[in-house]
Formats: sequence, C-alpha cells, structure tokens
Amino acid sequence: MSNKQAGKGFFGLVYEIVSRIPEGKVATYGQVARLTGNPRMARQVGWALHVNKQPVVIPCHRVINKSGGLCSGYAFGGRDIQRQLLEKEGVAVDGDYCIDLEKFLWQPQLIQAGEERL
Repeated sequence: MSNKQAGKGFFGLVYEIVSRIPEGKVATYGQVARLTGNPRMARQVGWALHVNKQPVVIPCHRVINKSGGLCSGYAFGGRDIQRQLLEKEGVAVDGDYCIDLEKFLWQPQLIQAGEERL
C-alpha cells in the first residue's frame, strides 16, 4: 500500500475500490479486501459497505459473496433491491440470487497509465 493510500484508512480504500467497479460488473468482498492489501478482511469490507453514507455514489450493490450470491442482508433494501440495481446494469441474476462470476466478475487492470495498481 502506498503512502497515498495509507492516509485514507481502510474504509476509504474500500470506497475508492468499489467506486471503480464498472457498471455491469461485480466484485466479491474478498476481492475488494485483497485490493486494499488486507486479504483477510472480507467481513470488514462488508461492514464498510453496510455503513456507506453514499450508496448512490459508491455502488456497494456491485459487491457480492465469493460464490456469486447476493447478500440477504443488503443494507439498502434487501437482495431484491440489489438484484434490481444489478439487472438494470445488465448483470444477470438467477432465481437463486446468484451471478455467473465467469461472465460478470470485474478483473481490474491498471486504472490509467501511470497510476498504481490497487
């Protein structure tokens, strides 16, 4: 983690990373934790998103569990709302509230030339 990232704190890093998940893609809690440099903090990623004060700005609906499932305790209206938000972006959600990770998982690359990999 760079000095620039260290000054943001863990929740700030989570929000920055989640803000970069493109429309039509999802990431897992564990994936976000790894991108912060804290691979064992997937539950804390969930907590950060649960207390997110800017759910429209920080698209926490794009973060799902490691199996591709929507969270039954989605903080901003339940998994039916999460499903609606994802489907509006073109992410297919099956009848068991699961997403095909092979098709929709975000694979972050360098964000822009010259910028650090998260």
